[in-house]
Parts: sequence; C-alpha cells; structure tokens
Amino acid sequence: MSDSKKTILGEQGIYDAKTLGTPKMLILGLQHMFAMFGSTVLVPLITGLSVSATLLFAGLGTLLFHLITKKKVPAFLGSSFAFLAGYGTIATLAIAKSNGEMMTSAELLPYACFGVALAGLLYLVLALLFKVFGANHVMKFFPPIVTGPIIIAIGLNLSKSAIDSCSSNWPIALVAILAIIICNIWGKGMIKILPILIGVIASYVVAAVFGYVDFSKVAAAPWIGLPVKYSNTVFYIFSNSKNVGSDIHNGLLITAAITIVPIAIATMMEHIGDISAISSTVNRNFIKDPGLHRTLTGDGLATTIASLFGAPANTTYGENTGVLTLTRVFDPFVIRLAAYFAILMSFCPKFAAIIEAMPSATVGGISLVLYGMISAVGVRNIVETQVDFTKSRNVIIAALILVLSIGINFSSAGAIAFSVGSANIALSGLAVGSLVGIILNAILPGKDYNFNEEAGSETGADLSGISEKEIKK
Repeated sequence: MSDSKKTILGEQGIYDAKTLGTPKMLILGLQHMFAMFGSTVLVPLITGLSVSATLLFAGLGTLLFHLITKKKVPAFLGSSFAFLAGYGTIATLAIAKSNGEMMTSAELLPYACFGVALAGLLYLVLALLFKVFGANHVMKFFPPIVTGPIIIAIGLNLSKSAIDSCSSNWPIALVAILAIIICNIWGKGMIKILPILIGVIASYVVAAVFGYVDFSKVAAAPWIGLPVKYSNTVFYIFSNSKNVGSDIHNGLLITAAITIVPIAIATMMEHIGDISAISSTVNRNFIKDPGLHRTLTGDGLATTIASLFGAPANTTYGENTGVLTLTRVFDPFVIRLAAYFAILMSFCPKFAAIIEAMPSATVGGISLVLYGMISAVGVRNIVETQVDFTKSRNVIIAALILVLSIGINFSSAGAIAFSVGSANIALSGLAVGSLVGIILNAILPGKDYNFNEEAGSETGADLSGISEKEIKK
C-alpha cells in the first residue's frame, strides 16, 4: 500500500472500499454487523419476537433500502426502539377468544405486527409528498434548527440504555470503551478503522476469562434452523381468525392500527434526522440524490415487509452512522456486506446464541460511544449551518425540542398518553418534540432558512468538501 493511502486510511473519507482489498472489506462489513447487532436483537428480546427473523429482515430490509435508493446511501436498517410501547400495549391486552380462553402474548404479537406494517405504509405517504411537491417545499418544515436538535435528542434518548447496560459491569464496559478510544486515536492502518469490532472482541474475551459469560444456551442451540415461523406472521392471524372469533379478530386489528400507526410520526422524524446525519458524516447530499422520497420509501417498505413476517420494525441505524464517523469508510457496499452477514447468521441459531450471550456491559460500552456520536453529529449540523441563536425563535424551537424529547422520555410516564375510544395511544417524547418543533418553525416569524438542493451548506449537512461539479453530478 502506498504512503498516500496509509495517510488517507482512517482519516479521510474512503468512498471505494475495493481499494482496501477483499479481506479488509469483509472485516469492515463484519464490524457494521456487530455494531447493529446488540441493539437489533435487543428489541426481539424485549418484545418476544424472533431474534433469527429479526436478523433476516434487518439484512433483507437493508438490501431493499439500498436497491430503492440506487445503492448510494450507506445506511443499515435495524430494529426500531420507537415501537416498543406499541408492542407492549397490544401484547398485554386482556382478550378472551370465542372459546373463553385468554389470548397469550405470543398470539397477540402478530396483531401488533399488523399495526406496525400499516405504520410502514405511512412512510409512503410522506414520500409521495416529497415526490409531488419536491424536497425544496417540504424541507421548509425541517430546517437545521429543527433537524439538528432532533438528531441530538435521538442520541441522548438512547443514552440511558447504554448507561444501564454499562452499570451491569462497568469494568467490562470500560474495556470496550478504552479499546475504541485507543484504536481510534493511536491506532494505525486497519487498527484505526476497526475500533468497534476490536472493542467488542476485547470486552467479550475479558468477560469470558473472568466468568461473566454463560455459554449454556450456546451449547444447546442447533447449528442450522429456519428463521421464520408461520405462527409468528401476520398471515397466520388471518388464517386463524375463526379460532379467535371474527369480532374479536377485527377489533384487535383496529386497536393495533389506532395504537401503533401514530408512532410512525416519530420514526419518520428520526429517519429524516438520520439521513441528515449520514449526509453530514459522508459529505454527500442524500436529501437531493437519491432523495428523501426514495429513502422514506425504502425504510417504510422494509418495515412493512419485516412486520408481516413477524420481525420488528426497521429504521435507519444510528449505530452504523457512528461507525461511519469513526472509520471514515463510506462505501455503501460495506453496509451491504453487513446485510449479507446478518442474513447468513439468521439461519444459524447457535451464532445468535453466541451473540445473545454477550454481556450487556459489552453492548453498553459500545453503545455509549456510538450514541454519543449521534448527538455530536446533531451539534455539528447546527454549527456548520451557522444557525443564529441570537434570534429568540431559534432558541425557543431548539429548547422545546430538546426538553420535550428528552424530558418526556425520561419522565415517570415515559410518553404522552391519551385514549381514542377503547385504544390507548402513547406519543413518545421524540414524537412530541418533533411535532412541536415543526409547528413552531412554521408559525413563528423571522424565518431565515431557504432550502436549496444545490447549496450544500443549507441542507443541514456538511457538504463543504464537495465541488459544484460533484453536486451537479
């Protein structure tokens, strides 16, 4: 490798990973898989959904997203935490079937998945607005003063889960954190751009040596197995409706839809924030090309398809954006390699058991760094677009987004709850904060933001490193 490449490696953006060679690309793809793995499998572990199905449709959803976005956006789609309240609400309903037996959470979960599948279709509605009216008009509602604080809130809202995981064993978590810092600051060559994978391995090995890892489930798990069971899919509840009772079945479908679909408001705001964050990290204007109408379509369809087969909702993953920030390797092909690895591993229950045996402190240490990276990107967007905080309107908008998004999330209720008929609906802090920010930005006087797809500095992302020729291309 030439001296010039050694200088660039891990420090300047790499857009063609093939220059690194196949072995290094495979390792980089594996690192992205590990980065998403801890959080992605956490959602099915909490909800009771299938871990294997989650991995399969995280991989397939990512590939579908890349296909729809013309293979340009280096985003990985993993499990969305935003829908946890929806799954929990439906799975804990006290519903009796026509024969008098109470429905179990396993029988109710496919109904929750039906609601999430409809929520995914709501993405297509917003995507259509972008296509019909153009990003220039729609993005007036999402200036940097709105998207920046939302990105900050996304990272900070996730911070509690990272700290809780670290608290289970801080020494093990610190091994992961220190390994990332040492590799990223003082590492050379591939060591510098593989901090996440090295952090995972180092912390996992130390935990295993000191007896903090239980491998009993690993020994009992088979090597090969199908990741999807028909009884866990949405299709099953329609074929089994007679056993449940038609009225009960229809009522559950309506309840799931009313309860879960509004959550998509929050996840769509997260999506726009994530695409802005990825654009900022990669120095490419993905809002213009391939366009938010394509990224929203890819995310929404991936969520709908995953839910129909009993997997959690998908979302563009901040963890992998954090990896992009650390490694500076921006080639979307590396993300697709991670998707292939996820699909392959979904057919191996023993591998899933190995990952599930990973100490929560290891996941916490990795997450602590990556979640912080998300918030830092939000700060960077605000700084680099020179948002004027001498204006009271901007201070008020940012303040309310942050306080509502974070305050509600960490309040005793955890959400703003209200009822629509017999259905209880809970809006997350991020949903409330995003809506308030968007509405205030629309009605308060003194707007100083005009979105222009050709002017990188006005997209809310750092595009200063791209020439006018590259932007037009």
